[in-house]
Amino acid sequence: MRFDVEEFKQKAREDFEHAWHEGPSVLTPAGVGGRYPRLKYTRATPHPIFEIVQRLRETYLSMGFDEAINPLIVEESDIYRQFGPEAMAVLDRVFYLGGLPRPNVGIAKKQIEEIEGILGRALTPRIEEKLRETLHGYKKGTIDGDELTHELAAVLEADDATVVHILDAVFPEFRELAPESSRNTLRSHMTSGWFMTLSAIWEKRHLPIRLFSIDRCFRREQEEGPTRLMTYHSASCVVAGEDVTLEEGKAVSEALLSAFGFTEFRFQPDEKRSKYYMPDTQTEVYARHPVLGWVEVATFGIYSPSALAEYGIGVPVMNLGLGVERLAMIAYQSNDVRQLTYPQFFPQDLSDREIAGAVHLRAEPASAVGKRMADAIRATAAEHAAAPGPCAFTAWTGEIAGRAVEVIVEEPESNTKLCGPACFNEVYVHNGAVLGVPDTEKWAEVRKEGVSTGITYLDAVAGLAAARIEEAARCGEGTTVQVKMSKLPSDVNLRIEEYAMRYVTDHNKKVDLRGPVFLTVRSVIREQPSQ
Repeated sequence: MRFDVEEFKQKAREDFEHAWHEGPSVLTPAGVGGRYPRLKYTRATPHPIFEIVQRLRETYLSMGFDEAINPLIVEESDIYRQFGPEAMAVLDRVFYLGGLPRPNVGIAKKQIEEIEGILGRALTPRIEEKLRETLHGYKKGTIDGDELTHELAAVLEADDATVVHILDAVFPEFRELAPESSRNTLRSHMTSGWFMTLSAIWEKRHLPIRLFSIDRCFRREQEEGPTRLMTYHSASCVVAGEDVTLEEGKAVSEALLSAFGFTEFRFQPDEKRSKYYMPDTQTEVYARHPVLGWVEVATFGIYSPSALAEYGIGVPVMNLGLGVERLAMIAYQSNDVRQLTYPQFFPQDLSDREIAGAVHLRAEPASAVGKRMADAIRATAAEHAAAPGPCAFTAWTGEIAGRAVEVIVEEPESNTKLCGPACFNEVYVHNGAVLGVPDTEKWAEVRKEGVSTGITYLDAVAGLAAARIEEAARCGEGTTVQVKMSKLPSDVNLRIEEYAMRYVTDHNKKVDLRGPVFLTVRSVIREQPSQ
């Protein structure tokens, strides 16, 4: 049963308009700001490769392809069956699997004496015999390597650490082991697995069979580079049935790639001509992307009848292969697959918004009452900011830990105002720099183009004062919190998370939170009125 390609392409494009045009999923802050900001995310970020894998899976399933897992370990003989004379060239690029042989460990009088010296006691004949049986069982494979230490510890009545020391000191055979290669290989092409899978099922299922698999392949490259990795993901599918032709490959290509925003397609013969494809059927797929233009994205062809006959497969098979990393590089407009796949090993840029989300108050009130107190301190200071000193204003009265507390915002000195000039500076992040800026024409560009943390110096100092007053009240004491000149973030109760601070300094950006704050907040414990 064939599917309607045009109908599917239209549906895929509609999905693309809703999802993919907004770009690959990124960390999306639900909100930055407020007096006690916390950067919250509506959705965590997926890895770009697995973002593409998941979208490919959904698309294949929507097209009516069943999902399969193909064998990952392929015997060398299968490569010869599939590739014929070309096998040697293919095997040059595969990883052979090897392992450590199990040594034939002998136990002579010398080894027994060394073990007794480490244990500090003599071994009985029964223990000697049991020790030989255990090592022989390991050699024969009846005892696994990860069980050997535990088994020997039980035989020798010693702890595991002592047994490890014995193995290292008494039996150098273990240290001198060298890996030996088998004839098994790691899959370098998904095709290797498809032949085995189809061989097992083609006569047992209704035709046509439509299967897809998205999984890792391994290729022994001379070195990894911007476009090559030694392990990559192949998004491969097969269609097996009596009437399968190259047109099936074209239809699947168009429908599959439409889901990623590709709009036009071009097919041309592939000059590589792998031996497992019929002559003149191996086809490269080029697609036009609205941003990147024409790009090569996939290859398909009809499997060679001689290769199929090696596995007893009696129907034509169309195979299409697509490199997930290749598609991800296009989707994310990346020019280095290493950086796209392993971003943790490359310097990562932080946006101004991400840095802003890393700026927090160092100290905050713990209780809801304390937070209301901080709001009151801030509001009172803002209302009377220009009041000349000496002056004092009650900001809040209430009960903390069963004690009546009065909070006063004051300026005890003459010829000065209640709030210093920098109290209303707001913390912005602009081009990677963290700046405390006033609302003036000089800083208009920063306030317009930068990202606000939502925190002013007054917000931060009010939070600090409320936290200290709350703590002192629990001890039955009043306290005074005074902030004068700000030079460092900690001077105004601000903390920049270490990862963001490292980014700022590594990129020679600055943190400038200087300014005259000059704000004093005092608390007094009052007598509770008699009942």
